[in-house]
Amino acid sequence: MSETFVLVHGAWHGGWAWQPVAARLRAAGHRVLAPTSPGLAVDDDPRDVTLADCVDALVAYAERLDLSDVTVVAHSWGGYVIGGAERRLAKRLKQVVFYSAFVPQAGESLTDTVEPELRAAFDELSRASDNNTVSLPFELFASDFMQDANESAARMAHGLLRPQPYRTFMDAPTADMTPTGVDVPSAYVLAAEDRSLAPGEYGWVPRFPERLGVPVIRTPGSHESLFTRPEELSRTLLDLVNSG
Repeated sequence: MSETFVLVHGAWHGGWAWQPVAARLRAAGHRVLAPTSPGLAVDDDPRDVTLADCVDALVAYAERLDLSDVTVVAHSWGGYVIGGAERRLAKRLKQVVFYSAFVPQAGESLTDTVEPELRAAFDELSRASDNNTVSLPFELFASDFMQDANESAARMAHGLLRPQPYRTFMDAPTADMTPTGVDVPSAYVLAAEDRSLAPGEYGWVPRFPERLGVPVIRTPGSHESLFTRPEELSRTLLDLVNSG
């Protein structure tokens, strides 16, 4: 049976980042859509983009295409985007998969959820920019986000990243911009070698899957396993929709 997937990218990325996974899902007979959030396309002006802008754009995208029975897969910061849109799109959704992703709760911005040292680094990077954005340093990307790739591959991927509008990290969602109480099945997939967040209090698990009340499903690879292990990630996603 053919499924419809909407793949929501993480910070600094765009819909393009899903291409290795999307190609495999399409080869398996499924419809795959991968929009890019405002401020992150090549010609976008990121200066005044808010988290609400990104949420509104995803809702408008689904409504414009009149999507239904959709499986949304959200990576990393993309959890804030689908978390904000889920209540408004609930009737169109079959399942939401948070993949190494933040699960938002009311009053808590992304910068509130990361370790203080990382927040301080983001603050410094945004002040150093001329448009209130944060660029991801290559050294951090290579060591903690895509450490399972060689330097050439990491530099190629990093070269495609865009500065992230900092408002989208700083804006705290309101209660209606969280998945709490929304009647849509959820799953939490964790890249097993993900070290983009420090383990422990500020790690991906157990806090984010606990917010959903679901177990953790592990898939091989780093935070950027959508690049480095797309075959395994695609298989994990297909197993989820086939078991639903």
